[in-house]
Amino acid sequence: MSVSRPLVMPIPLAGTSCALTAQFPKGGPMPIITIYQGASGDGRELAESLAQALGYRCVGREVLVEASRRYGIPEAKLNEIVEKGPHWWERLLQDLRPYRIALQATLCELAHDGKLVYHGHLGHELLSGVGHVLKVLLSASIEFRVEQVRARQSLTDAAARHYIEEVDKARSRRLMAMFGADWRDPNRYDLVLNMGKMSREGAKRVIIEAVKLDEYQPTAASTQAFNDLSLGSRVHATLFASRAIRGSALEVRAKGGHIHMKGRVDQGLEDEVVNVVKSVPRVNKVTTELYSVPPDGYFGP
Repeated sequence: MSVSRPLVMPIPLAGTSCALTAQFPKGGPMPIITIYQGASGDGRELAESLAQALGYRCVGREVLVEASRRYGIPEAKLNEIVEKGPHWWERLLQDLRPYRIALQATLCELAHDGKLVYHGHLGHELLSGVGHVLKVLLSASIEFRVEQVRARQSLTDAAARHYIEEVDKARSRRLMAMFGADWRDPNRYDLVLNMGKMSREGAKRVIIEAVKLDEYQPTAASTQAFNDLSLGSRVHATLFASRAIRGSALEVRAKGGHIHMKGRVDQGLEDEVVNVVKSVPRVNKVTTELYSVPPDGYFGP
C-alpha cells in the first residue's frame, strides 16, 4: 500500500484500549519519528512520553545544536539560525549550507540505529528522502494556540496572538532559507494531528500505531538511503570544518561508501580535499570532478 497524502486524524481514540509498547522486528535499525509543532502546545511533553513508551531516545533542538559544535560552528550562531532564521537580505549575503549540513550530519549520527524521537522545527527536512521516518505535524486552530500560549506565558490574548504570528513568520523564513520548503505544507508530513481535539494520550496512541505500519519499517533501500545521507553529510560537514577548505564550493554525494565530489577549490588544495574525505570513517572510494582557481588575494606573478 502506498501513502501519497498525510494522515489527518482529528478525533482521539476515546474509550479504546491499546498496548503502548510497539512491537518491532528484533535487530537492525528501527523507525525514526520527528515531531513538529508551532509556537504553542506540548510537543516536547508528547515526544518525551512517546519515547518512554517506545523505549526510544528523545532529542530536541538543544541536544542537536550542542552536538553540532564538533564541526566548528559556534553554538551562538547555530542557535540564531535554528531559532530565528535569516531575513531576506541575510540570505543574499550568507551561505547557510554549513549550518544545514552540520545539523544534518549530527541528526544522522544521533539516529544511526533509529529508536529516536526528535521534537523540533528542522528534523522532518533534515531526514528528507529516508523512508523509515514518520514525520508528524501537530496542528490546532489559532484560537486554541492563543489559549495555550496565553496560559503558559501569562500573556493577554493580543500578546499571545502576536507572539504566535512572529514565531510562525520566523520559522517560515528559516525553513524556506535552509530547505526551500514551507513548514505549513501538510504534504511534507506523514501524519497531521489536530491537538485542539485530541489529547496528548490520544496523540501518543495514534503515533504508536502509525509507526508500526509496514510503510515506516526500515528496508534495505531505506537503510541504504539513510547511510548515504549520513555519510555524505558527515563528509561535507568535515570539509566545511576545515579552515583551508571551507571556502570551496563543493557538491558531495555518497553511494555505498563511494564519495563523489565536484566543484571549485582553491589552487593547490585538490589533494588536501581528497585526503580530508578519505579520513572520514566508512569512506572506501573517492572520485572527483574538481576545478581550481587561484586563492583570494592572488593577483598573479
